[in-house]
Amino acid sequence: MSDHPGRWWQRLADGRIQCDLCPRECRLHEGQRGACFVRQRVGDEMVLTTYGRSSGFCIDPIEKKPLNHFYPGSSVLSFGTAGCNLACKFCQNWDISKSREMDTLMDTATPEGIAGAAARHGCRSVAFTYNDPVIFAEYAMDAADACHARGIAAVAVTAGYIGVDARREFYAKMDAANVDLKGFTEEFYVKLCGARLQPVLDTLEYLVHETGVWTEITTLLIPGKNDSDDELAAMCAWIERHLGRDVPLHFTAFHPDYKMTDLPRTPAATLTRARRIAQRAGLRYVYTGNVHDREGGTTYCPECAKPVIVRDWHEILRYGLTDAGGCGHCGATLPGRYQRYDSAWGRRRIPVRVAAS
Repeated sequence: MSDHPGRWWQRLADGRIQCDLCPRECRLHEGQRGACFVRQRVGDEMVLTTYGRSSGFCIDPIEKKPLNHFYPGSSVLSFGTAGCNLACKFCQNWDISKSREMDTLMDTATPEGIAGAAARHGCRSVAFTYNDPVIFAEYAMDAADACHARGIAAVAVTAGYIGVDARREFYAKMDAANVDLKGFTEEFYVKLCGARLQPVLDTLEYLVHETGVWTEITTLLIPGKNDSDDELAAMCAWIERHLGRDVPLHFTAFHPDYKMTDLPRTPAATLTRARRIAQRAGLRYVYTGNVHDREGGTTYCPECAKPVIVRDWHEILRYGLTDAGGCGHCGATLPGRYQRYDSAWGRRRIPVRVAAS
């Protein structure tokens, strides 16, 4: 597909165009691309160069996003494009997010084609993931509209680094979001992500308090970089105070990749330690990821403390909630989005082809 008109930009007095999609506010001369690489000035306009093109489609368990309180056990059609507006040295999907788009964008699909594929495969939702959907917002929003027309939910897996106006319009199209809170110091964001912390915190507060978007948080724990007791305690205290006790938090394990291959993998004990710190801060739903940890993957009722969804990695082993999210033991209602549990998707990950139109 051809370049697509971009939104959220303005002309400057000096002749440049400023992209207002994210806090970077890239200022471009003719032909220049933003830091994300996929938004380009062509003439006197901004275009999105990756509209309608994907690095591939795959059916995943929703728990892989990770979302543990959004239709647990369901399948989600996942896809991404190329590029990213952050510069994380530890990127776990760097082959997609750091690529120059023609290197990886082999699949072409319209928003209607994506929704149709999700419907044919019985997916409850479509996830914009692998790279950050903020940078292909126009494509993601159109796909979300097409999905909604078929009763399919839209999910954003994102770093939450987005401008105020774009944030409002983008999340108006989303049903759920998992936001990467990559660390809890400005130094971490500046030195390891090429970004700033506050805009991400602003996005989280906006999502939780001003939208109906179901929101969960993920923090990738990197040994010696963002996993100290003090930083984790400060982060969890902020979440409890600013977002509330019921926003699920996932701690996931880092593996050496991209520009940080000199560090060890995150020990499972670090995830367990982080989970306990979060629980002591009052957070009710804290999970561990990328490891086999049945306790850390299980959802417990906050009232009777009984397990209501028992998980190992992305697989549900036992499910004990009603359609309304009621605990099967005591009846207490758990926050989230739920539906009748028939058979979980499990750990399967199936690549699929999506028709171009």
